[in-house]
Amino acid sequence: MSTTPTKTKSTTCNGEIEEELKNALSFKQFDVVSDDSDHHYLHSHNNNNNNNKKDGRDCIIAPSSQAHKKIVQEWRILEKNLPDSILVRVYENRVDLLRAVIVGAAGTPYHDGLYFFDFSFPPDYPTRPPHVYYRSHGLRLNPNLYANGRVCLSLLNTWTGKKSEKWNPKESTVFQILVSIQALVLNEKPYFNEPGHAMLGRAIWEKKSQAYNEDVFLLSCKTMLFLLRRPPRNFEVFVGNHFRDRADSILRACIAYMDGFVRVGYYENNNDNDGSSSSSSSSSVEVSDRFKASMEKLYSELLIAFQRSGASVGNFVERLKVEKKTTPSKAPQVVLKKKKKQPGIAKKVIWKLKKVLGVGKSKAGVRANGIVGT
Repeated sequence: MSTTPTKTKSTTCNGEIEEELKNALSFKQFDVVSDDSDHHYLHSHNNNNNNNKKDGRDCIIAPSSQAHKKIVQEWRILEKNLPDSILVRVYENRVDLLRAVIVGAAGTPYHDGLYFFDFSFPPDYPTRPPHVYYRSHGLRLNPNLYANGRVCLSLLNTWTGKKSEKWNPKESTVFQILVSIQALVLNEKPYFNEPGHAMLGRAIWEKKSQAYNEDVFLLSCKTMLFLLRRPPRNFEVFVGNHFRDRADSILRACIAYMDGFVRVGYYENNNDNDGSSSSSSSSSVEVSDRFKASMEKLYSELLIAFQRSGASVGNFVERLKVEKKTTPSKAPQVVLKKKKKQPGIAKKVIWKLKKVLGVGKSKAGVRANGIVGT
């Protein structure tokens, strides 16, 4: 029997893996792409002049315009200055559109997560700032990032702030917007981004901030699941590679937070066997039951999703199997007492007692008199 088909299949699989790794390694911080089909602002326009568009797909910014020249300048700034934690894609046929992803920073509840933003430049750019849409998947994991995609930021003129913080046509850039979102919005204690929550250091506010961080991390994990299922166009390779690389760290963080080894947001990946962080103290961190229950469920879902993406998660799978075998169910145990059958004569006696006491028609009365009805 010929073994050629098996060899061919193996060769094909190896070739696909090598090609995927090659694409991942060559993924650029900044690049010009053609597929804009899933961009949030694809069919929206910032003015009423439709002379420069056909079927809602042509750029409304003329190549000879000042806005076009300014945007191309922005491209050069981004290409030269982007940090490793921010990646950008612009479109060859839609200079007015841009997409960026920010990698959540260590030391924040956003660590290891990916946060995507779609930009749209107005035809009079830079007189007005770009419109920015956060791809939220219906989740609100920051006071400045709404579930409907709204981004609340002084630099975008979507939030009140000092004059120096607002958009300045002569100085402000897309690069500044991205860095501001990364540093000022996706920060260590996002709870204090909300107006009125600015009392840093007060125990009651710090406790609320910690609880908020728990919710943020849960929503960040949910966002990871959404991205793994359907990554944004032109970032498919990056998303897959990112979570394959970070799966171990993310799962260890989940365990560390659930077990109370370290406060949410402060996990450091030191390849510990128990999921704890060397930066944590010997005393355990108080973790809410609600967070534990939600985290346990998400942990299983993340484990499956990472495994499907090709991440090496063998040790975590074994841990989950052991936990399922050894951990008793937390669901409330309902003990049903079997109702004893009354002999016929006993039923008659009870019925007569009810009649004499005048409680035959009231169950409440039966209980009040210490008699249980049949």
